[in-house]
Amino acid sequence: MDKILVTGGCGFIGCNYVDRLLARGQRVVAFDNLSRRGAEKNAEWLRAKYGARFELIPADIRDARAIADAARDADAIYHFAAQVAVTTSVADPRTDFEINALGTFNVLEAARASGRNPIFLFASTNKVYGGMEEVIVVERATRYAYRDLTGGASEAQPLDFHSPYGCSKGAADQYVRDYQRIYGLRTVVFRQSAIYGQRQFGVEDQGWLAWFIIAAVLGKPITIYGDGKQVRDMLFIDDLLDAYDAATARIEHVAGKVYNIGGGPANTISVWMEFAPMLEKLLGREIPFTRGDWRPGDQKVCVYDISKARRDLGWTPRVSVSDGVEKLYRWVAANNALFG
Repeated sequence: MDKILVTGGCGFIGCNYVDRLLARGQRVVAFDNLSRRGAEKNAEWLRAKYGARFELIPADIRDARAIADAARDADAIYHFAAQVAVTTSVADPRTDFEINALGTFNVLEAARASGRNPIFLFASTNKVYGGMEEVIVVERATRYAYRDLTGGASEAQPLDFHSPYGCSKGAADQYVRDYQRIYGLRTVVFRQSAIYGQRQFGVEDQGWLAWFIIAAVLGKPITIYGDGKQVRDMLFIDDLLDAYDAATARIEHVAGKVYNIGGGPANTISVWMEFAPMLEKLLGREIPFTRGDWRPGDQKVCVYDISKARRDLGWTPRVSVSDGVEKLYRWVAANNALFG
């Protein structure tokens, strides 16, 4: 491919993929407004590593003209730019809508107007499934679990956009899917579970696992919302990038499809009851914390059935939760000056 455009290219997922693509010798353009915490540091890291080969357009996906200009000669577009926090969407739903829904529409229109039919991969979210209140959940000593969905929730799970963030990402999710049906764009939607890894500048309301590690290493206060038994399947960043590569390589077979992309049942952990002992072992001390109320749309369990991705993409996660947590902990500990 002559040119690859990565929106949100200085964010956590974006900078890791830009790094991978540049390391392969491909031409990549990062499109990012640098508003996200850590984005400027990620940009500096990429620039130091690749020099002039790192191309950055410091612009916003809400600017339809800017994204249209950037996409005009792109062979592939990886759309990661987003407002990513439920709590922020509740406090400011208009901005959340403008970035996630309108911004994604702008990127899709830019791809369509280019006339090049670029590959278009979109990072959606498990929040499009809402609280999944109709799924029976049982409580165990350290976690919640699905009573019946032993293999996890599949793509057949009904959509239920709960919270402004769920609505804006859900609208974008459906637009991306429909642009393949209506306009023939080669789009793929990844409904991603909890992604974690190096270069992640997690904050309290998004990127929980990274945030807990950062806060514990730096001695910052930690608040656990809910009872800490909420379960997530965790996917390490390198495994996610492998899935993007696999979808790109198989685009003629997977265009128009939606995939649940996560660690699956083999890579689950509860957000505090099971994670805290793991982190305390790495730290060598106990971690103080306080408790807060449940947050809107917070699922007690979100575990994906990833069999469709395994079958269609020939992909499976390789990094276990324990190994991934240790990798991220070692990176944060070695780079704690970045979080000051």
